[in-house]
Amino acid sequence: MNLSSKLLEEAVNAFSSLPGIGKKTALRLALHLLTEDERHVQEFANSLTKMRKYIKFCRECFNISDSELCSICNSHRRDRSLVCVVEGIKDVMAIEGTGQYNGLYHVLGGVISPIEGISPSDLEINALMSRIDKGEIKEIIMAISPTIEGDTTIYYISKKLKDIKVSISTLARGISFGGELEYADELTLGRSIASRRPYGE
Repeated sequence: MNLSSKLLEEAVNAFSSLPGIGKKTALRLALHLLTEDERHVQEFANSLTKMRKYIKFCRECFNISDSELCSICNSHRRDRSLVCVVEGIKDVMAIEGTGQYNGLYHVLGGVISPIEGISPSDLEINALMSRIDKGEIKEIIMAISPTIEGDTTIYYISKKLKDIKVSISTLARGISFGGELEYADELTLGRSIASRRPYGE
């Protein structure tokens, strides 16, 4: 893409480095900002800088947060005996979007994948065990994408929990095997949570 401005080209390259943004879309975004009021552009840039600098990970569940504890962990309206274990932050957002769940979460930060060099020690599994050891949690929902890696992760965690008095359930298989949880529609995902079943059945 030959542009008459090196600065514009740099902006286009910056936008196109984002996932799902091609060169044409990047150019359209850059040109839009170029014609915007300078104050609006500055506010846009500042919001990105502040997001990157100040957003934290909740010390309890590892969801994104503006403070030490996220708003979900901090809420007194949540069922604290119920914890939904997910791979990533986008899965929390997907489940929250269903309006079918009122418990807490635990974000693992991925799934066990020997091929990609991801072992249990790379995930927040020990932190999950520490939360369970406190005795308040009665049920763990394994809301992990139904893939080979996801099933391996569920199996590994269930083995660590076998001698602990906590029930383990998984999503009903309304989610197709091999599918990514974050891309499931809200109705299917909501029904999968409501129709969860004990793990191993």
